[in-house]
Amino acid sequence: MQKHLAIFKGSAGEAILTGQKTIESRFSRVKSVPFGVISSGDLVYIKPSGKDIIGQFRVKKVIFLDGLDSSDLSDLRNLYEKRLAVEKDYWEKHKNARYGTLIFIGDSSRFITSPVKFPKKDLRGWVVLQ
Repeated sequence: MQKHLAIFKGSAGEAILTGQKTIESRFSRVKSVPFGVISSGDLVYIKPSGKDIIGQFRVKKVIFLDGLDSSDLSDLRNLYEKRLAVEKDYWEKHKNARYGTLIFIGDSSRFITSPVKFPKKDLRGWVVLQ
């Protein structure tokens, strides 16, 4: 089991903790974490951008998507938008993605105070901790 630190924009972290968000997706043009390194059973710390860690979730299942093209992304967009509300420009930002990681969220819990301080000052959206 590995531990991860995931950075979330807006209210996505809160949506995980309330059970509104059940799948976290990460798309990219190159193979970047969490692609290929996250597994079911791993622990993910939830950190809103610019704030302390607010909670954690256990990974229930992971699907890696390799070699995506515009047709695949269109299919995913149609499927995704029916189930989840996403930012208006979400798919425009990811239109050139070739890799995707779909993380199914298991049990989650909120922290009263952050159990870990991580002095992160860069733009990475995902960090493998161990």
